[in-house]
Amino acid sequence: MFILAALYHFTPFEDPAAMQGPLQDVCRENGISGSLLIAREGINGTIAGHRAGLDTVLGYIRALPGCATLDWKESTAASQPFARMKVKLKKEIVTMGQPDVDPRAHVGNYVEPEDWNELILSEDVAVIDTRNDYEVAIGTFEGAVDPMTASFRDFPAWWEENKERFHNKRIAMFCTGGIRCEKSTNYLLGQGIEDVYHLKGGILKYLEKVPEEQSTWNGECFVFDGRVSVGHGLREGPHELCHACRRPVLPEDKARAEWEQGVSCHHCIGETTESDKTRFRERQKQIRLAAERGEQHIKVDVPVEPLG
Repeated sequence: MFILAALYHFTPFEDPAAMQGPLQDVCRENGISGSLLIAREGINGTIAGHRAGLDTVLGYIRALPGCATLDWKESTAASQPFARMKVKLKKEIVTMGQPDVDPRAHVGNYVEPEDWNELILSEDVAVIDTRNDYEVAIGTFEGAVDPMTASFRDFPAWWEENKERFHNKRIAMFCTGGIRCEKSTNYLLGQGIEDVYHLKGGILKYLEKVPEEQSTWNGECFVFDGRVSVGHGLREGPHELCHACRRPVLPEDKARAEWEQGVSCHHCIGETTESDKTRFRERQKQIRLAAERGEQHIKVDVPVEPLG
């Protein structure tokens, strides 16, 4: 059994580049795989391993400047959900592309998972899902607005085009682990919206804390690791990943004519050229040959940029 820790923390790092190598080393030395993003605004990521190694790495991260109060959300997986460990330098630990947004200044009102249902069922509350379209497609809260954005960077433009829909409404937003709402609530406050709320700990904490029989969540929650999706109690969901487009698919989707392992699914069959598909088939061949040798092909992976 492997333990996963999903984490983020906004704190100023003076020299992220100097932190990259040592952080990569401590993860490798302790048998930890996953993805960590570091930027001048902080750290974000999901890592996985066994208890002792994970505790060592989390202790190391907590010792970084300003990270003493770092929190994380834990879950489990039957097998290692990451093929390798990556520590990447970024301009933002979750990309919104709004230079004036600073969650360290102020954010919306945190709502505990146990209080979320009461809030979102109120008639004067509009609930907005801040995640990407392919995430929303497999699960969301009852009555939530889907902005149908391809990336978080698209959210400000969507808000500008749709803000009149939410006149005289309190705004409640949610995402997978909370980090996108740290930025989106700060953004709305900067736009003059006063009553802004977000789900503390995100969907993952809600699915962990709220009993299924009391839940207003429908479907599964996409996660950026080898499990692909989780449900209530953070149990592993039924979804797999199309390694051509990296969107989630159900087992029954593999019976569709559009499915070709590693090459296409019903989501992306029309999005790639025949040249792309030929390249994907060659990659899939190398993956198969590596598996026959008992090796892990380096290109078999899940989306590596955690978006919390």
